[in-house]
Amino acid sequence: MDRLTAMRVFVTVVDLGSQSAAADHLQLSRPVVSRYLAELEAWVGARLMQRTTRKLSLTTAGEEVLPRCRQMLDMATDLQSAVQQPDDAPRGALRISVSTSFGQAQLADAVADYVRRYPGVNVELQMLDRTVNLVDERIDLAIRTSNDLDPNLIARRLSVCRSVICAAPSYLSEHGTPQRVEELTRHNCLTHAYFGHGLWHFEEGGQQVAIPVSGNISANEAMTLQKATLAGAGIAMLPTYQAADALRNGQLIRLVPKAKPRELSLNAVYTSRKHMPATLRSMLDFLAQRFKDEPAWDVGL
Repeated sequence: MDRLTAMRVFVTVVDLGSQSAAADHLQLSRPVVSRYLAELEAWVGARLMQRTTRKLSLTTAGEEVLPRCRQMLDMATDLQSAVQQPDDAPRGALRISVSTSFGQAQLADAVADYVRRYPGVNVELQMLDRTVNLVDERIDLAIRTSNDLDPNLIARRLSVCRSVICAAPSYLSEHGTPQRVEELTRHNCLTHAYFGHGLWHFEEGGQQVAIPVSGNISANEAMTLQKATLAGAGIAMLPTYQAADALRNGQLIRLVPKAKPRELSLNAVYTSRKHMPATLRSMLDFLAQRFKDEPAWDVGL
C-alpha cells in the first residue's frame, strides 16, 4: 500500500465531505478511494469513519489519526521540495500554447503544481484554439492533440486523447437514446468546427466507420460544446479529459460505448533539441510524468 497516498485520500475525503467528491478531486475512481481508506484502516487497526448514504463522520480513532496524517503529508511535501530545489533549479519564463479546453480542464492545474515546485519559473499560458507558429509568436512549448504533426517540429508524446459520444439525460428523455452509431445521423449532433465537423470516425468491431452527422450548433472549442450538451441541446463528441467529471456524476450519459471514437496523441511540441533550456526540459519531464500513457482522467470510465 502507498501509505502517503492513502493518507492523502483520507484527508481529502474529510475535507470535501464525501468519497465521490474526493475521487473527482484526486482523479481516482470511487472504488480506488474506498480501497485506500480500507487499507489505511487496516494499517492503523481501527475504523476511521462512519459511512452512511448521507454523510461521513469521524470516529474517535479518526479524530486522532487525521491531524497526524496532515502532519506527515506536510513533512513529505517539505522533503520533496528540499530534494527538488537544488541551486540549479529551473527558473525563468515559459510561454505555452494550448487549446482552451485542455488548458482549463487539465493544464492549468498541472502548471500550478509545477510553479509550486519551481517558484523561480514564470509561465504564460496562451489559450488558443488555432495552430500557432511557435517561432513567430515566441512560443516555447505547445500542447497539441493530433496524430499528424508538423514534421519540422520536435514532438514528445505525453499521453492519449480519447473522446466519448455523450448527451444529457434531458435530451435523451425527449429524443431517445441511439443504440448504434448509424442512428446518430437522425439526432441533433453538436459539432466542432475544426475536428470531425460533419463526419465522426469510429472503430467498431475492428472496423473503421465514418458517420455523417449534423446539428444546429457548432463551435470552435470543446468547452462551449460541453455547456450546450449539458443544457440538453444535443449529442456531442467530447474529449474525456474534459467530460470525465460530468460522465462520472451523471450529468452526461455515454452513448454507443462499443464504438470508440478515433484516438489522438497528446503531444508537447517545440522547435529544437539543441541548446534546450533547463526550464523547458524540466517542464517536458514534469508533464510526461503527470499525464502518463494511461491518463488519470480515464480511470474508471
